[in-house]
Amino acid sequence: MDEVEVVVAHSERATLRVGDVFLKVDADQARIDAEVEAMSLAPVPTPEVLWRKPPVLAIAAVPGTTLGRLGGPATGTPAAWAAAGAAMRKLHDAPLPPLPGRAGRSIGELAAELDAECALLVANGLLPAELVTRNREVAEAALRPWTPAFTHGDLQIAHVFFEGDQVTGIIDWSEAGRGDALYDLATFTLGHEAHLDDVLVGYGGDVELEVIRAWWAVRSLLAVRWLTEHGFDPFLPGCEVEVLRSLV
Repeated sequence: MDEVEVVVAHSERATLRVGDVFLKVDADQARIDAEVEAMSLAPVPTPEVLWRKPPVLAIAAVPGTTLGRLGGPATGTPAAWAAAGAAMRKLHDAPLPPLPGRAGRSIGELAAELDAECALLVANGLLPAELVTRNREVAEAALRPWTPAFTHGDLQIAHVFFEGDQVTGIIDWSEAGRGDALYDLATFTLGHEAHLDDVLVGYGGDVELEVIRAWWAVRSLLAVRWLTEHGFDPFLPGCEVEVLRSLV
């Protein structure tokens, strides 16, 4: 009998692996619906949906391995990182999905969320005021008009699988929707900034590096308190707090 592996678990959702099947348990049915729809529309490799019985979604494992994870060493050839960039370009150039995603928050909404979160980080003593203030200044570059694209919304390095130098599957689409393409690029390279140039080789076109740096700051500032409160450690080497320190 296959063992049950807990991939991730917190108060909002849990993902279990049993053999080659992943079971995603999520009390927010809208999030599961959005994930299934996004996978059906995305022009890149995605997991096969096996069955749905709310609040559970069963999907097949995708072949291959990832290039690493946040806070850990990164692997893969420059060609593999470029392949990730090419996959992102294909996604971002696809017809727009019907709804906005995590990367599609309005400038005003995002600014308000950032300001509130920065105040809490300082008030709760999680981060020094100077570090928060400087990164809030860096983050400002992300608060500008952008052309909507089909975005994944949580395209961290652990969500993209490879065999050799080819992308075999992209998982976890619950935050997908219309949004800023540079958010995906920044999320994938967060903590692995040295590989950004390789990703951009595959992505092509002119990219505003200042905006990618700004999204690194945004994602990290918004994640620190949530991670701390849900049993994760953003202070580990290579993780969000180290990213914030590298940006000032």
